[in-house]
Amino acid sequence: MNPKPPAYIFYVIIISQFCCTSVWFASNAIFANLQQEYQWTSDTLGSITSAIQLGFIAGTLVFAITGISDRFSPSVVYLGSSILAALANLLCLIHFSSFELAITSRVFTGFFLAGVYPVGMKIASDWKKDGLGHWLGALVGALVLGTSFPHALKLVPGFVDPATLISTVSILSVTGGLAMYMLVKDGPFHKPSLRFSFSDVRGVFKIENFRAPAFGYFGHMWELYAFWAFIPVALFYYQSQTQTEFSIPLWSFVTIAAGFLGCVIGGKLSLSYGSKTIAAIALVCSGLCCILSPVIFLLPFYPFMAFLLFWGFMVVADSPQFSTLIAFHSPPQIRGSAITISTCIGFSVTIISIQLLNVLQNLISTQYLLLILGIGPALGLMWLFQFNIFKWKK
Repeated sequence: MNPKPPAYIFYVIIISQFCCTSVWFASNAIFANLQQEYQWTSDTLGSITSAIQLGFIAGTLVFAITGISDRFSPSVVYLGSSILAALANLLCLIHFSSFELAITSRVFTGFFLAGVYPVGMKIASDWKKDGLGHWLGALVGALVLGTSFPHALKLVPGFVDPATLISTVSILSVTGGLAMYMLVKDGPFHKPSLRFSFSDVRGVFKIENFRAPAFGYFGHMWELYAFWAFIPVALFYYQSQTQTEFSIPLWSFVTIAAGFLGCVIGGKLSLSYGSKTIAAIALVCSGLCCILSPVIFLLPFYPFMAFLLFWGFMVVADSPQFSTLIAFHSPPQIRGSAITISTCIGFSVTIISIQLLNVLQNLISTQYLLLILGIGPALGLMWLFQFNIFKWKK
């Protein structure tokens, strides 16, 4: 019989994840200030965003190869990573005008976040087996809010100053790491790896029950971050075509934040219907949104925004359910590394889709740009049905 974890464990993990991931896109929130003051070109935003994503990919690869989260206490790894991510985030304060320093800060921040997000999922899976989809739904929801939080924080007058904002989210990161370390010890399903080999991690892809959700997750990631990145582009295109006045930053934030509800509600529903069902439904819905995307630019403002909010809700609702299936079907002794390597590959896919849209936006109309995102859900669903995921118990 699976032991029931204390109720506070769930809330500490979620709050900690929110605090620590608030450093993720902190530089994006202050970019407009820095661009105006130091005359940075507009394409530097793409470089800053790619820098933290590439740092995260490198970090997840190193963590997976070395098996750090399986060989050592995950809460210790989480604490150390949250502190180092905060310090890396503060690095840009040395000289705000240096674009090279900003890039360096972003790369190292992303690198150490590899010890926060995947390790947070590992900690949750060490504490929860039945109903893990609910836990990871809230955890990924906290990630969504955490990454968008600097944009919301900037709306508060006292946090308009870039140095104040950067310092605040760095303090939050350290606070979240300390809370995890002090209040969440190794869970009852944690099994330290006595003999770690990266070949064992590669070998998990030979397990059909692992491979199917992992490939489904990769298809989902093709769509997710590219959608988030190009929401402002789509809103600007709609505004220019319809001459409708509205706040692009505000509605961008609201659209992304809708994913929090998608994760939480999807997690709750997974308790009754299973993670595989919720993941497949969300993938189908977001795929249909991709297909219908050219039509939405012809709609009045409120139906247009309702569609985007629905898309924002569905586009990330499957993420925690895929992670649940990946964690559930990973060998316990290498679960942390298996989660990390799948996350590494998934984020590598995001770089490809984002850069493809970057190129295509100069070749085709924005009205048809988001159609390309439909490739991800289509491939994800193909892999799920190919491996007949619906025959599984979970």
